[in-house]
Amino acid sequence: MEKILFLKGEFVEKIWGGDRLKKEFPYQFKSENIGEYWAISAMKDFPSKILNGKYKGESLDLLYQNHKDLFGDEKKENFPLLIKLIDANDDLSIQVHPDDEMAKNENSYGKSECWYILNENQAKIIYGLKTKGKKEALDLIDKEKWDDLLKEEDSKKGDFFKVPAGMVHAIKKGSLILEIQQASDITYRLYDYDRKDKNGNKRDLHLDRSKKALKCLDTEKIHENLGKNTENLYDNEYFTVKKINVEKEISFERKDPYILESVIKGEGEIIVDDEKYPIKKGDFFIITNYCKSYSFKGNLEIVESSSN
Repeated sequence: MEKILFLKGEFVEKIWGGDRLKKEFPYQFKSENIGEYWAISAMKDFPSKILNGKYKGESLDLLYQNHKDLFGDEKKENFPLLIKLIDANDDLSIQVHPDDEMAKNENSYGKSECWYILNENQAKIIYGLKTKGKKEALDLIDKEKWDDLLKEEDSKKGDFFKVPAGMVHAIKKGSLILEIQQASDITYRLYDYDRKDKNGNKRDLHLDRSKKALKCLDTEKIHENLGKNTENLYDNEYFTVKKINVEKEISFERKDPYILESVIKGEGEIIVDDEKYPIKKGDFFIITNYCKSYSFKGNLEIVESSSN
């Protein structure tokens, strides 16, 4: 059976997107407004396709439904994670995502996520609130006192931010981000800077749902070194995220039923049970339940994710 699944994702146009993904990654597309690359996705709108082996050409959503053995016979009905690259050529709206309980109303997972920052340039994000309590936050929203409410942070390459469901946040212009999240596409728009489209219309807001979903959460960063080459970035009830720095060669035993790999820098190879595969920046792949051990060789930076 297949031990490794290389994936081709889908490019998604956004009004705030640009063409940076084809400048910084080995991708090709014609649009000047690509905001997202859904790299590892089993979402029905934009599923990834398998590039190699027995299942070449098949979509990840169907593969997950029909061949659960590849994923350790996971009991979750739908593939639980979604990994994207995000190019913000303009500011995104101020957003908040629902938790699992609230998302049940829309037959979806909730949306906890995290960001690994890739932009070398200095950029900013909206990351949480200045207020301590929800009552004060709701009062400031009603009064539209956004500067008193929203906390802004600098962000540049190597920074990592956890964005649990309920946290108010926004990606701002100039950001290039690897996002790992629950497999959900539910976003509630709280505020959009009063921007108008070419017809003079403001974008729709989801004020009531945003206020209900909103939580006042702390914003401390989590970093835990697991040795010279591996850093634990985030471990929550939905997923675990690690960063692996490969200078020559590093080996692992597969401990999770399957593992999602995002190559964000360099080139080299992955060796899976003595079989070698070339890999480079911009590659995304899944190590399946049929792989016992794997090694990375070369000069690489990899973000590794697994479902909890």
